[in-house]
Amino acid sequence: MQEPETTLETTSIDDFPLRTYEKLRYVDTDRQGHVNNAVFASMLETGRVELLYSPDRPLADPQCSFVIARLTLDLHAEITWPGRVDIGTRTGRIGRSSLTLEQGLFQNGHCAATATTVIVHVNGTTRRSQAFSDVARQAFESLL
Repeated sequence: MQEPETTLETTSIDDFPLRTYEKLRYVDTDRQGHVNNAVFASMLETGRVELLYSPDRPLADPQCSFVIARLTLDLHAEITWPGRVDIGTRTGRIGRSSLTLEQGLFQNGHCAATATTVIVHVNGTTRRSQAFSDVARQAFESLL
């Protein structure tokens, strides 16, 4: 019998090697009393920035930046204030100049949302994709 594939919806925060969190604010809520779904995207950004723009380990080449080419966000449960949200990030796929990140948002151990984001390393001068450096590739591989 084959084991069922693990999908992002059935993951736990422990399945993500890079973890951070956000403290929820009252302003994050909407008229229904739960955290607005637009805030979910901001929380995912927090997880990506911890990886891509760490001051201790810059991964973008000089003159380059990371650009989102695609973001798919699946909402599984509401998030409520007050509290915190744990954000997990891992590498899904590494290309020559693009990277797919998989992320999850968790409140009280429950998965509230999952996302996949395709990010491209872009040269600001040429406005074209540029291959990752060996340092960046190693950093991404460490999160596979």
